[in-house]
Amino acid sequence: MTNKSSIKLALGIAYDGSHYSGWQRQPNVPSVQACLEQALSLVANEPISVYCAGRTDTGVHATGQVIHFETCAHRTNTAWTLGVNAHLPTSIAVRWVMPVKTDFHARFSATARRYRYIIYNHRLRPVILGNGLTHYYQPLDTSKMERAGQCLLGEHDFTSFRALQCKSRTPWRNLHQLIVKRKGPYILVDITANAFLYHMVRNIVGSLLEVGCGKKPESWIADLLFVKNRSLAGVTARAKGLYLISVDYPSRFGLPSLSLEQVVLNYDSLVSYQN
Repeated sequence: MTNKSSIKLALGIAYDGSHYSGWQRQPNVPSVQACLEQALSLVANEPISVYCAGRTDTGVHATGQVIHFETCAHRTNTAWTLGVNAHLPTSIAVRWVMPVKTDFHARFSATARRYRYIIYNHRLRPVILGNGLTHYYQPLDTSKMERAGQCLLGEHDFTSFRALQCKSRTPWRNLHQLIVKRKGPYILVDITANAFLYHMVRNIVGSLLEVGCGKKPESWIADLLFVKNRSLAGVTARAKGLYLISVDYPSRFGLPSLSLEQVVLNYDSLVSYQN
């Protein structure tokens, strides 16, 4: 009997992070990574370890997470997708599977990551989709929020928006895009960067909320960037409104894009849930 050669596979993953202690495997607490590795190991009939594009925090969701792993088990893409999903809880799903080149790495090959933060801006708390939104009852000016955030574009030292527990070797990141849009009572903040610091998106959103409700001027965000002091910025926005929605890779890898099929992420459909 000959040993089969190992292959490297990439997977697109979506999950509701409400009941997980983040992406990363940890002892005695539920994690997305542990659930995926258990399901993959059952289908592969061998131990599987996975690597992700971005390690989301406790309570954070994803529609466009990308992972990779190596295995000696040879299955069709459909067999991997259906087989793994059959062993996963309903809060986690594999969206696509494909073989990739040996030099592909879900984290280190990525060129950009895009997060979306969803705010329900209404005086009453949401009844539908409550675990996937952050409720903010004070009126918010999205135009002010977007204008204030434009100073963050480009390569900067994001110390003011970095959690004190962040272990990254450098606070420098390159922010590609920051968009704030409203659809009825729903506000969507899209932020794209080459990479993110620990709590960076939530800290940026928390500070933009201060501008949006009128507590701080638009120029305050630029001031925060300049002073490089986390204690002077806004509070960290809640985790449950945050989604990792896409990861970019060089075209030579040929990875598919994960569609934003969830109604909560669709601008046109959001309006149907207004109170």
